[in-house]
Amino acid sequence: MFFSKNNSLFAQSSANKSILAEAEKVLAASAFAILNAEDTEDRLRADSFFTRQLVQALRTPHSFHYGFDSLKTISRLYAPDSSFRIITWQLMKDFSYYRYKGAIQMNTKDGSLKLIPLYDGADFTENPYDSIRTNQNWIGAVYYNIIQKEYNNKKYYTLLGYDENDARSTKKWIEVLHFDLEGKPLFGGKFFNYPNDINKPKQPVSRFCLEFKKQANAKLNYDTKLDRIVFVKLISESNEPNKKHTLVPYGTVEGFKWEFGRWVYIPEYEAVEPE
Repeated sequence: MFFSKNNSLFAQSSANKSILAEAEKVLAASAFAILNAEDTEDRLRADSFFTRQLVQALRTPHSFHYGFDSLKTISRLYAPDSSFRIITWQLMKDFSYYRYKGAIQMNTKDGSLKLIPLYDGADFTENPYDSIRTNQNWIGAVYYNIIQKEYNNKKYYTLLGYDENDARSTKKWIEVLHFDLEGKPLFGGKFFNYPNDINKPKQPVSRFCLEFKKQANAKLNYDTKLDRIVFVKLISESNEPNKKHTLVPYGTVEGFKWEFGRWVYIPEYEAVEPE
């Protein structure tokens, strides 16, 4: 009976993997179209189809462990402790208007689906820095890195994200994700300690952002060797620092280090380029 049970589980796992592999083929085409279709209507249609098909695929038992590696235009980041993964992508209406889509998939013991949709609320706020947010009014971005830290026996997951913003400027975000006692996600909080600077969001902030000239390639990432978030210092190329679309990399690097539950500012600590 023991041998038979193991064979049954193996067959079920193989069957699920086969289902997900077929679903991935369908998803790959629509994921590509979301980003690359020429017409807005086609991108919107592809996004709607992709969203429905993704949820259907994720309902497959134990889908959490399937990577969907061919979906190159869709970000899929696993928490370092494998407690969840966060899936995000970008939808462009035109070159001046971008929306972000996403979901958090929790790792469940029985392999069932626990999916928390993320709704981009950036259009409905004048100050995206000022408050802790839920999945219902998330400040959207495509996440490219995740850093796990702890403080007072609580886990915090720092997300680094990319936001095309509009036709003139781009944003990069540092967002701290944590979960309340009911397991609901919360985005932001009093996690940043830095002096006010005209190129940075005015304190107090619940999340950190660099906004800079389109195509300026202002780097912001986590340095694993130094255990710090590092980012380039910005300067206005027209001596108009209030106009974010004029900000470009200056050549030196600033950073944050995690201390006592906060990201503490390091001014131009070393000339080390973020990867």
